[in-house]
Amino acid sequence: MSGTEALRFAELVQISAKAGRIKSCTLYKAVEKELSKAKGSVKKVGGEPVLQLERFWTEGRLTHENIPFADITAVLAEYLGTQFRQADLVTPDGSASLMISSKGKVTLLVKGELKQPRTMTAGEMTEAADNNRTKKRLLTGEEDFLKYLGVSDENGRVHDKKQSKFRQICRFVEYIKDAADSLPKEGKLYTADLCCGKSYLSFAAYYTLTAILGREVDMVCVDLKESVIRECAKIAADLHYDGMHFLCQNIFDYQPENPPHLVISLHACDTATDAVLEVAMRNRAWVVLSTPCCHHDMNNRLNCPAVDFIGERPLLRQKFCDAATDALRLLRLEAMGYKTDATELIDPEETPKNIMLRAWKKHGWKPDSPEATKKWERYRDTYRFLYSEEPPALPETI
Repeated sequence: MSGTEALRFAELVQISAKAGRIKSCTLYKAVEKELSKAKGSVKKVGGEPVLQLERFWTEGRLTHENIPFADITAVLAEYLGTQFRQADLVTPDGSASLMISSKGKVTLLVKGELKQPRTMTAGEMTEAADNNRTKKRLLTGEEDFLKYLGVSDENGRVHDKKQSKFRQICRFVEYIKDAADSLPKEGKLYTADLCCGKSYLSFAAYYTLTAILGREVDMVCVDLKESVIRECAKIAADLHYDGMHFLCQNIFDYQPENPPHLVISLHACDTATDAVLEVAMRNRAWVVLSTPCCHHDMNNRLNCPAVDFIGERPLLRQKFCDAATDALRLLRLEAMGYKTDATELIDPEETPKNIMLRAWKKHGWKPDSPEATKKWERYRDTYRFLYSEEPPALPETI
C-alpha cells in the first residue's frame, strides 16, 4: 500500500535518516506470520550511509536489507501495507505513527516538528556504525542501458516503480562480477542469455563484462517473442553494444555458433530451464547462472509413493516439487562434471522466484572416471525415486 499517509511517513523516515536524527524506527504487525517486526537504523556500508532494515523472524532468524538514502521513501512506502500494517518513528524532533486497519484505512499521527530536523554534523556521521556486510552497488542508475530500459530517468534517478527491478539487476551484476573469476582470463568471452525476455539482465551482464571489467564480449540473446527481440536489438544498436546479438528462436532448437563460456537465464518457464541447462552442458559452458521460474513438470509427473504424505496436499506438493526439481537439476549438472550450488538472487520478499542455480565446469573432468560414474548413479537413483522411471541420457558434449 502506498497511499498518501504511508508515503508521507516514508518521507519523514528519509528526512530523519539523512539528518542523522533517527532514535528508533520500527515496522510491525507484519502481514507474513513468520515475520515479527523490522527495525531501521542508520549504518555505513562501504563508506556510504544507508538505512539498515533488520527483520526479526519468529524462529529467531535475523535478516538485513541496506537501503540507500535516496531509495528510502520508495522502498518503505512499498513495504507499508504489503508487509507491515503499523510503523513508528521517533526522533529528537518529534515522532510519527502510521496505522493501517485490516480494511485498508490509513491513519498517520505526527507529533513535534519532523519536516526540518537538525542536520547531522560530519563528526556525527563518521561515528555512525560501520557495517560492511554488503558491497557497494556497482551500478548507480545513471548507466545508459538502465535509462533506455526505463529503469531510471534521463537524470539517472531510478523510477519508484522500478526500485525492485533495479535491486535485482544490481544483485545480478555482483554475481556476474564473481563469475568472471572463473571465466577465461584472455580473449573474447562468448556468452548466451537463453529465454532473455526483455533482456534486463542481458544488458546488465554485457555492461558489467565490457564497461566494468573491460572484456571483449560476444553475447547472443535468444527468445521466442519476435517483438521483444526486435525491440531489444534496437536498444542494443542505439547503445552501440556491437557485441550483443538477438535471435528469435526456440531454445530447445538452439545451437550456438561458438560454445558459450557463460550461460545465463532468468525465469525460463518450467522445462525451458532444463533446455537452458542442456545447452550449457552440451557445449561445456564454463559458468552457468540460471534462475528458474515455475516447476509444473514434476508436479504433473511425480510418481513417488514414499512422499505421498506430501504429494496429497497440493500446496505442499508444489513446494516439494519446486525444491526437488532444482536439486535434481544440480545433480544432473554434477554428473556432467560441474561444481554446483543454489543461492538467492534477491531477497525472497521481492519475488518468490529467487533461487539461482550456479554451476562451474570442472576442468579435466573425465566422463569415464569413478567419480563421474558415482555422480551419474546418484542422479539416476534420485530420478528413479521421484518418477519411477529411467532418466534421460546425459547430453553428448560438443
